[in-house]
Order: sequence, then structure tokens, then C-alpha cells
Amino acid sequence: MEQKVCKWYNICPIKAFFEKGKVKQELVEKYCFNKGIGCKRMDMEEKGIFEPCNMLPNGEIDENLK
Repeated sequence: MEQKVCKWYNICPIKAFFEKGKVKQELVEKYCFNKGIGCKRMDMEEKGIFEPCNMLPNGEIDENLK
């Protein structure tokens, strides 16, 4: 079976936010459970650019995530 979870998922703050119910499942399924395709966080990480913990995979900053 092909692995579809993003390679960064286990260390990404989005995982913790999702497990606490602070990030919608649809967002995690679209990016995190789809190999990270289109994830702005992953793009920045792989370029060595800091991404804030409260940045969602679509690039939006959610001030409520702490």
C-alpha cells in the first residue's frame, strides 16, 4: 500500500493542533494525508525557510493556534 502521509507530519505542529481539534480534518486530509502536495509549510521547510507554528498548510496564519 502506498504511503500518503506527508513525511513531515509526525513532527509538524499541525498534527498536534489536529489531534486537539483545532484544525479541521478537511485541511489535514487535503495536505497532510496527500503526501504534503501543495503544502506551503512543507515547501518552506524544504527550502530552509522558517515557517511559524500557527501557519496552516494552505499558507494562512491562524492567530488562534497556540
